[in-house]
Amino acid sequence: MAKSSPRFVCQSCGAVTPRWIGKCESCGEWNSIQEEAPVEALPKGQTGGRGGRKVEFFPLKGAAAPPPRLPTGLAELDRVAGGGLVPGSALLVGGDPGIGKSTILLQATAGLARGGAKCVYISGEEAIDQVRLRAKRLGLEDAPVALASATNVRDIVATLDTGAPPDVVVIDSIQTMYLDTMDSAPGSVAQVRAGSHELIRLAKKRGFVLFLVGHVTKEGQIAGPRVMEHMVDAVLYFEGERGHQFRILRAVKNRFGATDEIGVFAMSDAGLTEVPNPSALFLAERRGNVTGSCVFAGIEGTRPMLVEIQALVAQSGLGTPRRAVVGWDSGRLSMIMAVLEARCGLAMGGNDVYLNVAGGLRISEPAADLAVAAALISSFTGIPAPPDMVIFGEIGLSGEVRAVAQGDLRLKEAAKLGFDQALAPTRPREGKGRGASDPKATGKDGLRMREIGHLQDLVALFDVPNTQPSEGE
Repeated sequence: MAKSSPRFVCQSCGAVTPRWIGKCESCGEWNSIQEEAPVEALPKGQTGGRGGRKVEFFPLKGAAAPPPRLPTGLAELDRVAGGGLVPGSALLVGGDPGIGKSTILLQATAGLARGGAKCVYISGEEAIDQVRLRAKRLGLEDAPVALASATNVRDIVATLDTGAPPDVVVIDSIQTMYLDTMDSAPGSVAQVRAGSHELIRLAKKRGFVLFLVGHVTKEGQIAGPRVMEHMVDAVLYFEGERGHQFRILRAVKNRFGATDEIGVFAMSDAGLTEVPNPSALFLAERRGNVTGSCVFAGIEGTRPMLVEIQALVAQSGLGTPRRAVVGWDSGRLSMIMAVLEARCGLAMGGNDVYLNVAGGLRISEPAADLAVAAALISSFTGIPAPPDMVIFGEIGLSGEVRAVAQGDLRLKEAAKLGFDQALAPTRPREGKGRGASDPKATGKDGLRMREIGHLQDLVALFDVPNTQPSEGE
C-alpha cells in the first residue's frame, strides 16, 4: 500500500498545500490552513484505466421532454426555481443568520406535504421540538412532514436509500453534517465537500429534490469551497436587512430556469408572505415632490420592477468627503459623479454623497445609471424630479446615454402603476444617428416619452447651466 503524504487544506477556498503556512496563497486568508487526514492511495495496479465499463454515447439530436415540475404552493419560490422543483435536482439556499432560510423551507415542505408529496426535514442545528414550535407558530403543525434531528451523513444516506424514496428532502444545514470516515471537524472544507457529494449523489440516484441550507461568511458568500456551488443545480441567496420586512430570494445559478430571477417576500409574525406586486409595495411609502428622489424602472430576471432611488448631496466639513451607498455599487457611483463633473460641469466631489435604494433591494444592472444621475442632480440643485416620471438608461464615460435591454417591458410596468412619463435613452431612427435626440416627446404604452442622448440633456431638465465647452470649441 502506497503511503500518503499529509494534506493541509484552506478552510476558506479549498486550496491544498504540502505544509502548514500562516496565509493561504490562493485566497489570502490568514490562519485558515488545517491539516486533514491523508487519503489512502490504491495500489498502482488498481489506478489504471483497465477494467472499466465502456461509456455509451448518444446523439445530440433527440426528443428531449421538458423536466416535470413539482409546485411548492409558493408562487415566488416557484418563479425563482424556474417554474417548480425538478425531481432529482439539488438546490443550495444561503443567507445571513435569521434571514428566513429555515422558515421558507418549512413553509414549502408543509405546502408540498399537504398536496400529497412525501417530505423529509432533517435538522442538524435544532431539536425536533424546536422545529415543531416554529411550525406551530407558522400554523403548519398539521402538515404531514417527517422530521428528524441527525448530523451523520452515513446514517442519513442509509435511511433515505431504503424503502420508497421521498419527494423532497431538506438538510438544515450542510455545515453541521459530517462523515465519520474523515477526521476533520464538521463545517470544514473536506466535510462540506464530501457530505454534499454523498447527498447529491443519492438525490440523483433516488430522484428526490434535495435542499441544502448553507451558512454565509462575513463577506456574504456561502461558507465552504466554491466547488459546492458547482455541484448543485441551483444556488438561491436570501437578501435583505434583518430590520427590514422585505426579503429577496435571488437565483444566482439555475440549470432549470433563468438566473438572476428574484422572488419577493415580506417577513411577518406568520412567517414569510408572498409579494405578488413588489413594485407597488416598494413605492408605497414614496413621497412626491422631494429633491433627490426618482423612480427607476429596472429588470430583475424576467420581472420588471420599479424602485425608488434616493440621493443626498450635502456640504462636507471633512477633508475627505464621505460616500455611503446602500443597495448599489459604490464604484459605479464614483464613475457617474466623475462624468457629471467632467462632461456637465457639476462639481460634487467636495460634498458628502449618500445613495440609497429604498426597500432593501440590491441593484446591479447598469440601466440604473441615469436614475442615479437624476437623483444626484436633483439633490445638488434642490429641484425635484417630476413625481410621475420613471427613468432608466446606461451612462458612458463620454457622457452619452446608452440604450438598455427590455425597454418595452419597463414601460409597460410603469404604465400599469399609473406613471405618465418616462425618461429613456434615444432609440435609433431612420436618418438619425444614435445620439440624435427628438425634440418632441413621443407616446408609448400610454406614457409621454422623453428621449435623451447625452447627460447634458438630463442636466438641462433641471435648469442647470452647462459650464463645459461644447465639442469643437
